[in-house]
Amino acid sequence: MNKKAMYNLSYGLFVLTARVGEKDNGCIINTAGQVTSSPNRISIAVNKENLTHDMILKSGKFNLSILSERADFGLFRHFGFQSGRTVEKFDGYKACKRSANGLYYITEGTNAYISATVEQAIDLGTHTLFIAAVADMEVLEQVPSATYAYYQSAIKPKPAQKQGKTVWRCTVCGYVYEGEELPPDFICPLCKHPASDFEKVSQ
Repeated sequence: MNKKAMYNLSYGLFVLTARVGEKDNGCIINTAGQVTSSPNRISIAVNKENLTHDMILKSGKFNLSILSERADFGLFRHFGFQSGRTVEKFDGYKACKRSANGLYYITEGTNAYISATVEQAIDLGTHTLFIAAVADMEVLEQVPSATYAYYQSAIKPKPAQKQGKTVWRCTVCGYVYEGEELPPDFICPLCKHPASDFEKVSQ
């Protein structure tokens, strides 16, 4: 079985934001879509390790900013490669505005946002699937959405090859591990994906 077949699914990339009290947070997700049109509902799947997940469970609402092909790697690094448990992601961050529901949405590198209210939360083990009613949405600019394939080919930096060493690269975020063998239980410290998502790139 070739697990990389999953990469051929056509899906987008998003910044998911939430607020509890005076705390704002956001994270990158890649699983969102419309599930019904009347009434208008969307679904998102969120890793339980993300602080944003817990904030949505508590508040019952979120914003979904749809990333466009103008997004740069810095946006992914800011919202995807650090935890809101240790970093205030919106402290000094200017490329955002508050929507009518009081939550931030991202204004640069995005082409639209959707505000939604949770109707159901389904436990999927490592993730929760949220089914939510759309409360508001706006188109920000006419730029194509960034698919996962586009991220892999045009946004994610290509790591330099290191001569004379065995190097394993995360196919999701690009993190590089040096060593003759990659431990089978290794977890990427950046994106939390398992050893099965690493590939040997040089030797």
